[in-house]
Amino acid sequence: MATTDFQAIDRIVRSYIFAKDNNKPHLMKKAFADFARLEFVLKTDRIWFPSEAVGLDAMTDILVRKFGQTYENVYTFCVSDSVERVGDEMSCHWLVAMTEREGGTVRVGCGKYDWHFVESGKTVADRLQITIEAMVELKPDLAGQILGWVSALPYPWCDHKALFDSMPDIDALQALREKIG
Repeated sequence: MATTDFQAIDRIVRSYIFAKDNNKPHLMKKAFADFARLEFVLKTDRIWFPSEAVGLDAMTDILVRKFGQTYENVYTFCVSDSVERVGDEMSCHWLVAMTEREGGTVRVGCGKYDWHFVESGKTVADRLQITIEAMVELKPDLAGQILGWVSALPYPWCDHKALFDSMPDIDALQALREKIG
């Protein structure tokens, strides 16, 4: 892949985000190679994922199907002014907001994506490491405020200023600002 091919990276990232956030497993094939590898680095105990998954089917099951059974109203943002690219690798910070299907608890978290891309008939990702730095749990009565905030942001790419200038003034969210700000 040409290191300047941001259109391919954008297509891959958008396909992944739309698949995960909207429970659309078929979109994962647009983002990942069949042999892709997923790794999680969890720096919080507020959410759980397996440490790894190998293969598109296993990744899709974890990131889309099972995730979609637990969460709804999912908005994932890649922080556009945090992107770092070297060769066929790209890293960026991310922020996610969502509600739990059971009980309505609001979750807002942040971390870092580390992508590796390959040519496999088309440019796709063959490795994604998701680091989860923090995950804040908020009461269901804050869902309207949180979802109002994230639904007004540019999606799925958003810069720091847009993300944080409109962030609700909720003490628990300040930890996220510190992690990716």
